[in-house]
Amino acid sequence: MPLARPADPKTNVLSHFSLKGKVATVTGGARGIGLEVVRALAEAGADVALIYTSSKDAEQTASTIAKETGVTIKAYKSDVKDKDTITRTINEVVKDFGKLDICVANAGVASHHDSLEYTVEQWHEIMKVNLDGAMWTAQAAGKVFKQQGPGAGSMIFTASVSALLVNIPQRQSAYNASKAAVVHLAKSLAVEWTDFARVNCISPGFIETDSTLPKEWSDQWYTMIPAGRFCDPAELKGAYVFLASDASSYMTGANMVIDGGYTLP
Repeated sequence: MPLARPADPKTNVLSHFSLKGKVATVTGGARGIGLEVVRALAEAGADVALIYTSSKDAEQTASTIAKETGVTIKAYKSDVKDKDTITRTINEVVKDFGKLDICVANAGVASHHDSLEYTVEQWHEIMKVNLDGAMWTAQAAGKVFKQQGPGAGSMIFTASVSALLVNIPQRQSAYNASKAAVVHLAKSLAVEWTDFARVNCISPGFIETDSTLPKEWSDQWYTMIPAGRFCDPAELKGAYVFLASDASSYMTGANMVIDGGYTLP
């Protein structure tokens, strides 16, 4: 079957961005980019399942955003590294909300090691969260999308500009490799899933988050970004709503790079 099209593409353009009546789930949704994605989807009208691993404030965060936006938001503790666990969580979301329209695989971790010094544990931890976790999340959501029928789903991966280039001065070959794999995974699923879902990526550049990384690193990064600053996580909200909504109905297999021009020079 062909990729689904909106009921009426000629309606007012702003209506294409509405997520009213949709149900979304976001992994890594309690902080950073994931938190802003939860907020964005809720502001656009979707009910949202906020999936987290270790946040102590996830329940309160969900309650606060729900009050601010007037939609239903529920927090679910899970572990994307474990296929059975994240599958149960996605199925629980579907049971609680009645369906699933949007899934954002956002959970990720980073570490910095000389490539000659990686331990098995250090390498596997990155891959289990960033790549395996993305796959198991997508697989669970994809089965729901397929069961629901043609055009049922929008799958969105949070990748990174690290999928496209090698960041310096930090050494993070495992992280870079995991994010490159996520981008190609998304492209592969986009081809396989045209009957029932669209699949896209967002690759952010440097984000303003609480960080304990060396100041000399960030000082160097600033000199390499044409925009001259880092990105506030909230500046990504529109991109996620776009990919989740009918505004991107003919877009699948794409990787949206949002990096202040960092990958251009």
